[in-house]
Amino acid sequence: MASKAAQKRLSKEFVVMQREPPPFVWASPDEKNILTWNFLIRGPPDSPYDGGEYHGVLLFPAEYPFKPPGIKMFTPSGRFHPDRKICFSMSDFHPGSWNPAWSVATILTGLLSFMLSDEMTTGSVTSTDAHKRAFAARSHAFNLTQQRFRDAFPEYCTSTLHNPPNMGEKERGKSDVKTSPIHIPPSFRPSTASSTLRAATLESRDAASASHSEAITRTSGAAQVPVGWMTTWRHFITEKWRLCAFIALAVMVSRFSSRA
Repeated sequence: MASKAAQKRLSKEFVVMQREPPPFVWASPDEKNILTWNFLIRGPPDSPYDGGEYHGVLLFPAEYPFKPPGIKMFTPSGRFHPDRKICFSMSDFHPGSWNPAWSVATILTGLLSFMLSDEMTTGSVTSTDAHKRAFAARSHAFNLTQQRFRDAFPEYCTSTLHNPPNMGEKERGKSDVKTSPIHIPPSFRPSTASSTLRAATLESRDAASASHSEAITRTSGAAQVPVGWMTTWRHFITEKWRLCAFIALAVMVSRFSSRA
């Protein structure tokens, strides 16, 4: 069972994978177990794997991202033993060299790079480029016969080969890329209840913000009332004082004139 850290991290990585898939690879978590990810690698052009479709699996430990995953490839490629763990720097064969900052995209990009090299390791095989091209030509037909491929990637189970969302066109300066549909496991789709709760939360925040603004307006208005009242009162007192001074002066002039 995935830890909270693994659940949070892998959920985030699935979102990133959909938004910015790396060239020639695609992956998605199993609908029932987020620690198991099925991946597809498409053979890059100008390589012996051109036209190939390679299905495999990433087996994440519950302690991910602090421990690396196990990696298998099911489709025969002439590079790796089918259904056998592959040893390279980002797999569970090398926990000492694992970096928790590495992600699903990083791992699969590294695996593709390792696949294109000739380095031998546990899980790898030796074959000629001709054999690799022959495996590539038969790869899609082979995948269609595999139940685990059909379960993991039903949208790719067609007579013609589908491209993953990024076949490297963006990296080569092409923007008008047609991508295959993305399959989102139901367990990772936002539920209606979650959407409703999120909307209610936002509505509540907006209401609270409006109330706060109204309160500030009322407070400002209340502060302005005394200021206006005091100004009026000062004006009233000043006018009255001037009037009284004028009357007092008139009385004094009148008395002075009568005595004279």
